[in-house]
Amino acid sequence: ERALLVGVGAANTGRRQGIQYSLQDSLEELAGLAEAAGLKVVGTLTQHIDPDAQTYLGPGKVEEMLQAVASRGANTVIFDGELSPRQLRNLSRKCSQQTRVCDRTALILDIFKQRAFTKEGQLQVEYAATEYQLPRLTRMWTHLERQSGAGKMKGMGEKQIDVDRRLLRSRLAILRGRLEEVQQCREQYRRSRAELAVPLIALVGYTNAGKSCLMNALTSAAVLSEDALFATLDTTVRKIILPSGLQARPQRHHSSSCLLDTVGFIQKLPPQLVAAFRATLDDIKAASVILHVVDCSHPLAAAQGEAVLKVLKEIGATEVPIITVWNKMDLVRDPEMVATVAGGRQSVVCVSAHTGQGVDELLNVIEEQLKASMEFVHLLIPFSKASSLWDVLLWRANASYCIGNIIHGSVCFHLQHRPCIV
Repeated sequence: ERALLVGVGAANTGRRQGIQYSLQDSLEELAGLAEAAGLKVVGTLTQHIDPDAQTYLGPGKVEEMLQAVASRGANTVIFDGELSPRQLRNLSRKCSQQTRVCDRTALILDIFKQRAFTKEGQLQVEYAATEYQLPRLTRMWTHLERQSGAGKMKGMGEKQIDVDRRLLRSRLAILRGRLEEVQQCREQYRRSRAELAVPLIALVGYTNAGKSCLMNALTSAAVLSEDALFATLDTTVRKIILPSGLQARPQRHHSSSCLLDTVGFIQKLPPQLVAAFRATLDDIKAASVILHVVDCSHPLAAAQGEAVLKVLKEIGATEVPIITVWNKMDLVRDPEMVATVAGGRQSVVCVSAHTGQGVDELLNVIEEQLKASMEFVHLLIPFSKASSLWDVLLWRANASYCIGNIIHGSVCFHLQHRPCIV
């Protein structure tokens, strides 16, 4: 398909709102989304006004859009902002039946539909897409003014569009129930991890910041990693081995944790997706540490970081300790300057997931952060309560510090562990 991109807003709209995304910046990102969806961008159209309530564009710009569609052979028109149901309906009527009109939200939903491979991911995307489609439903069969009456009812029946709305609402109710089941399953997984004292480290970041590539570097996994927006969608969990650090330990060992790779964020993230992926995003709130991955080679790295922090605030994950990871150092023009800036900030690590630069340092910082959130515990277990030793041994597997001694017919343990286990 051939797509024409349309953007509306003042030239400094993004920066005026503190987002640091100009209209042109946002359109360039929209072009990347269109390419990720398999579309070919044939042109862009902009207008520096507030969006019109009826047609989003001014009357003259609508005519210019129709001419651009005809001259460039576009069969899809994508608007950078979210179109209201009225705007979408009016614009669709002005375009030919062969031309599809959609907005950024619909485009992102299309990408998610293509990239969701697990049943859970497909369920979440279908729920978001159905919720988005319901208020924008238009009549698909104009020859069906009303359905025939049935039974002892007099007169004509429902309009076809009413039938479609009723079916969508019914489907939404079914999907909502299935999502609640998914949330219950994830709650059970989180409780199991907590009982086994397994730390959870969550990878978050802007789309195409290199989260999956970093996961491969930290865990030696083989997660799909591509230079594209939303290359990976489904949540992935892998075991990560952290180096031991405390000198008080009799001998060095390795403690295991779980590393969680989550869906990438983006500016103007559709609220339907945030709601649909609530069960997945709740794992971020339950994490021991969040790794906020930032593409430091991107000219809008600061704005992308703000967009991610905004989503974390929306889902209530601001209380979780955050380690900021400046990724793609191998693509930075002046890496020494970037490293100097990072050195003056707290909890910032420079890495290159592609070359492996800084990965060992990041592992050490993760472990230090986990230790900082742990507490010391002293346990004295009599031999008569030997059955309790098994629980202590399970705790010891993920303790940062553990010494066991025999004192007067009892076993004394000194451990450093997570507060929720203590």
